[in-house]
Amino acid sequence: MNDRYDGYDQQNYELVGYDEFGQPVYRPVQQAPSYEQNSPYGYGYDPYAGGQPQPQPQQQAPSYDPYGGGAPQQAPPQAQQTRQTTGYIPQQAAPPGPPSRPQGPPPERDYRTEQFQFVEEPDEDSEDVIDWLKFTESRTERREEARRRSRNRGIALVVVLALCLVGGAGYLWYQDKLPFLSKESGATGAAAATGPQNRDVIVVHLHNTKGGGTSTALLVNNTTTKRATTVLLPNSLALSDEDGTSTTLAKSVDDDGSSGTSDSLDTLLGTDIQGTWRLDTPYLNNLVELVGNIDVTTNTTVPDPAKKGTVLVHKGADQTLSGQAAVAYATYRAKGEPQTAQLERFGQVMQGVLRKLSSDPQAATTTVQTLAQILDPSLTEKDLGAFLAKLADRAKEGDYKSEVLPVQRGGAISESTANSVVENVLGGAVKSPAEGGSLRVGIKNATGDKARTEKARVALVNGGYTFVSGGTGTAVAASRVTYADAAHKKDAVEVAKTLGLPASAVTKGQAARNADVSVVLGQNYSGR
Repeated sequence: MNDRYDGYDQQNYELVGYDEFGQPVYRPVQQAPSYEQNSPYGYGYDPYAGGQPQPQPQQQAPSYDPYGGGAPQQAPPQAQQTRQTTGYIPQQAAPPGPPSRPQGPPPERDYRTEQFQFVEEPDEDSEDVIDWLKFTESRTERREEARRRSRNRGIALVVVLALCLVGGAGYLWYQDKLPFLSKESGATGAAAATGPQNRDVIVVHLHNTKGGGTSTALLVNNTTTKRATTVLLPNSLALSDEDGTSTTLAKSVDDDGSSGTSDSLDTLLGTDIQGTWRLDTPYLNNLVELVGNIDVTTNTTVPDPAKKGTVLVHKGADQTLSGQAAVAYATYRAKGEPQTAQLERFGQVMQGVLRKLSSDPQAATTTVQTLAQILDPSLTEKDLGAFLAKLADRAKEGDYKSEVLPVQRGGAISESTANSVVENVLGGAVKSPAEGGSLRVGIKNATGDKARTEKARVALVNGGYTFVSGGTGTAVAASRVTYADAAHKKDAVEVAKTLGLPASAVTKGQAARNADVSVVLGQNYSGR
């Protein structure tokens, strides 16, 4: 065993620790105390002797400076205290003096890794950089997330708009309200206008129970073009009754009733009337009240018949009419006015009622049932309610109009009227007569003698034909018998024989819209 600590005598010095540089720190080993050394009265003191001995101050052991020049130095109080607390042994006495410094260079310092402790202190600047990077990264992620959400919202909005456009276009197409696809536009509209069309028609007779007289209109729903029309018929319209006798519309309604008038109108106009609605003025009053009054742009002032000097209906736009006011306006005809003026007011009231009536068939049927009127057997309450609901839908959408059927003096229909109203509104081409039905022959008197029309009518009725009045025209020399359908060529020849006309008068051409064979009576017709 080495009895020295790096050049120091182990017996005189002991190792007490290491300084802050890792170098060993020694202290002298204290010797066993003697009474004289420990006594405060000094060496050789006799405690039983007289006198007061003076204590001698203790001499502190010098500390050795390993880095100094070799002279012992007084240890600082803190070092003394440290030595006293860490390694002082009171039983040992301090050595008499420091040892002499060993000769030669001081020993090399032996540094070991365990003597060092590396503490990685945080750098405030580094923390700031890390925080800034985290903040920048977080802000970038938020921006990217915001962009993604914005793109998703944009895509969702485009999809919703596309679905709305497709759905709206589909609905408009289903309702036939797209202008570029409507049946009334372009090639499709032309095809619908010239091709076969389906029409539902009923006739309505308004009976004025107080003032007398009737007003007649055809309610037409064209299911092909999805338009509706009220065709107002003047009372002077010439008809032929069941036995072929000439009559007027007003007389036919009074004498023949609904059934006979309906057949006569079918014969004259080439229509297919599906039912008759008799509407007395008290029921019109109730109907207007049931739908909650109507709004009409009135064209005249109507006095109150019950109170002289007072006005029941004022002239003006969007006048609200109660049931009583609506009846007064629909039946009013001023002195000197043509009957067509009163018919136009009747048409306004009917259109106003349809605008307020429900478009639901069940609800419209309930309204009809509430009237408690007696209907013609050919038209049930359910059928009338469903029909009026369709017209109400047309009226609300603006696809509804009213039109007066113009007639010539004497009640005949002119060719222009037949081409515009009868053909376009009421059905176009005349249907072939049903099996067993009589052929319809239209007669236009161009002889200059009105009496010859009656002679031609009697001859045709006696021959089993249906007489259709075509009115009068400018006098011509030769008579003509015309057929449009080749199937009626033989019929046209027989009609010419019945009227006493030569076969050369028969030719293929344009017949009247409401007749199978048309005849123009010229001055060569004798009327035998």
